Parts: sequence; structure tokens; C-alpha cells
Amino acid sequence: MQTREHAAVRPSELPLRPQDESECRRCGVHCDKVVYPGACLEKGCPFLYSFQEFGHTYVGCMQKVFDVDIDFDLLSAAESTRSGFGAIKATGQPLPLCRVEVEPCYESRSEELGCVNPEFHELPVGEPSFRIFARIAS
Repeated sequence: MQTREHAAVRPSELPLRPQDESECRRCGVHCDKVVYPGACLEKGCPFLYSFQEFGHTYVGCMQKVFDVDIDFDLLSAAESTRSGFGAIKATGQPLPLCRVEVEPCYESRSEELGCVNPEFHELPVGEPSFRIFARIAS
């Protein structure tokens, strides 16, 4: 019989495309992909939508890269400051035009050999960063 503690410690199987995940919990560090909604405004992202409710304008992502609606006035005001609005957790696959980073939560827990899932840190760039060709000799 497996206990809950055992299940939490056992490393899970690596997925086929770990770079497509929005979070990694395969070691004690716990990494999340985060996006900067201020960059969506700055770049004029075509997937940014807006709506008005309760006397405020809210913006969000049609592609569900982030799954919250943000008060446009507060976002604009924060972006005009030195520190900016900041990042929010990505809930979907970031697009190549997104400003995205990987945020580790508990870096002191990192293992001696480094990241157990380094492909998770690959960020979208629009096209694969490498191509594999196989030549079969007959």
C-alpha cells in the first residue's frame, strides 16, 4: 500500500513535450511559467480582448495564456511605474510573442546535478530551435 507521502516524493514520468507544460513539480524546486500582461499591451497583442463591467474596463487573453481578467486602468498605471505590473502565472501554452519566463519557487532545494527537467525551461520562439534529420543507410 502506498502512502500519500510516498506518492508526493516519487518523481513522475517525464512527459513527451515538457516545454509545453505551464508548471513543473518533478523536484522540490517547483517552477512555474509566468507571463507579463504589460508586454501584451506594449506589443499590441492581437489576442488581447477587453470588456466593460461595473464601470471598469478589463483585459484578458483570448488564447488563455493567462486566465484572469485585469483592470485595464490598474494595469496601465502600474506599467507607467518603474517596476511595472509584473508577472502572472501562465495557465496555457505561451505564444511566441508573449514575454514569458520560468520562475523557480524554492531554488535552495535544487539538486546537485541540476534540473531534472531542463526542457521545461525551453520558451516558445515561434519555431523549433533545432531540427533532427535521420539518414538511413541501405
